[in-house]
Amino acid sequence: MPKKEYREDGETCLVTFELPAEAGAQEAYLCGEFNSWDQTCQPMTAREDGSFSLTLELRAGRSYRYRYVLDGANWVNDWLADGYQVNPYGSEDSVVEV
Repeated sequence: MPKKEYREDGETCLVTFELPAEAGAQEAYLCGEFNSWDQTCQPMTAREDGSFSLTLELRAGRSYRYRYVLDGANWVNDWLADGYQVNPYGSEDSVVEV
């Protein structure tokens, strides 16, 4: 599950998304409702062990749909998401509850 660190005011939360090395990607991007599903605006940082991470500040008190885009073409879900919701494309999106 994404790691969450709520701000003192309770209105926002730092959410760290992590993609394990088992995904086997050379590059990864985080796409979701928080960035209008833009496939290139949120590159994830590659770690030495082959995993990826990215931390975003999100408004608390709501849920967000998201997915990872690997190597510019493969859309995958977060294996440890808070939940999943069916999307209009016949698959599911990961969900993070903030």
